[in-house]
Parts: sequence; structure tokens; C-alpha cells
Amino acid sequence: MEPKLKLLISDDNREFCSQFCAAMQSYGFETAVVGCNGLNLLDRIKEYRPNVVLMNVFMPHLDAIGVMKTVLAGTVNPPPMFMIMVNTENPLVERELVCSGASYCFLRPFHVEMAAERVVQLCGCQSPAVAALPDAKVDLELMVTEILHQIGVPAHIKGYIYLRDSIMLAVEDNTVISAITKQLYPTIAKSNGTTSSRVERAIRHAIEVAWDRGDVDVLNSFFGYTIHNSRGKPTNSEFIAMIADRIRLRLKTLKNA
Repeated sequence: MEPKLKLLISDDNREFCSQFCAAMQSYGFETAVVGCNGLNLLDRIKEYRPNVVLMNVFMPHLDAIGVMKTVLAGTVNPPPMFMIMVNTENPLVERELVCSGASYCFLRPFHVEMAAERVVQLCGCQSPAVAALPDAKVDLELMVTEILHQIGVPAHIKGYIYLRDSIMLAVEDNTVISAITKQLYPTIAKSNGTTSSRVERAIRHAIEVAWDRGDVDVLNSFFGYTIHNSRGKPTNSEFIAMIADRIRLRLKTLKNA
């Protein structure tokens, strides 16, 4: 059996650390937490020998750049992959972090599940040892349902059902996105005993409700890098395609584990 990959988190927010550890453990990682202190983190890295270190850019006694330079100077061999959490967007700081050894920078606040997927994705490029939970069975409908709940689509409206069915269909066959009017809407309408126009309107309404009432940070974590602020909410096809792509990535990660 392949050994589990180790993730070490350095942060003082216990709730965040607990959530992130749980997310990474669901991918088969072993996790550990140390307080936000550069010198203590350095000692823990030498002791724990993690594969991945997630830390804040600024820490007491030694910042992230100092930690990376010390480790990469030969303190730990092989060195871990470093991922940095920053509170403000600063291209100069981010460039310096990358030059010092960072593999990725997360801009806070971010969605824990999204960040966990990014960690797994980056680790997968270097090590195939990432393992899913033993005998875990992927439930596509459950995955879609959880994401819709996170985004803020109310479960009692018609568009919720149509969105869930549409995303599942798009995960299984991504060509339906390019034929959303001629193929996707009619398929969903037929299976739910309604019309294509009603499916389109109900999905549009569900997205509008989520955009008006949903958590801004969660919406940004799913759509912020793709949907321009001036355009407002995504179109039906954009919404379905982006969620379907995220789930396909998750399924691919679990399959290759």
C-alpha cells in the first residue's frame, strides 16, 4: 500500500484548520496542525516531514519566505510543496513567494473544498499516491446536491431540480453544453414532464436567487475568476458548465488515486 501524503497546516484559526484537515483527509491525506509561528513551523517541518505545507505569508519570528528559504537550503530532503495564504492581492509579494519556492498562493477568504481540490490537483501532478477513502463510492447526485447547497440554490424551487439534473447530464456528457437549447433543455424537460422553455426559465430564476441571496465568498470561490464583475451572474450554460467541470476534476482525482 502506498504511504499517505502528509499535509501540515500553520494557522491559529482552529475552525478553519479543522475544516481543511477534514477536507484533505477525505482525499486520503494525513494531516497535522501547528500554530502561526515561523520558527515553530520550521521545527515541525523537520520533525513531521510533510509532503505539503500550507502557511500564512506573514508569521511571527519568521515569514513564509524565510521558512521556504531555510527548508530549501537543505534542512529537509526532499523538501515539501509550499502553498501560501495571503490576505491581500499583491503581485510583487506573490512573485517573490513563487521565486522563493511557493507552488500556489490562496487569496483569503477562499472556499475550503475548492482549496482542497487545488492541493490534490497539484500533488497529483507530482505524486500519484493520493488515495481516496477505502471502498469510497462516488455519488454524483450527492456531490451536485452539496455544491448547490453551498452556492445557495433553494431546494424547494423547480429550478433546483432542473439544475441538478442538468449538471449531472453535463458531467456525463460535456457535449450537451454546446447544444443546451436543442439537447439539454429538451432532455431535462422530457424527464420531468414539462417544456424546454419552462426548464430554461426555472434554471435562470434559480441562478438569480442564488446570486441575490447566496454567500458572496462562496460564489466568488466558484465563479469569481471566470465571471467578470460587470457582467453580473453567469448564464445558464456558464453556470452548468463550470460546476460540471469542477465535479469532473474531482471525479478524475478520485479515479486516479
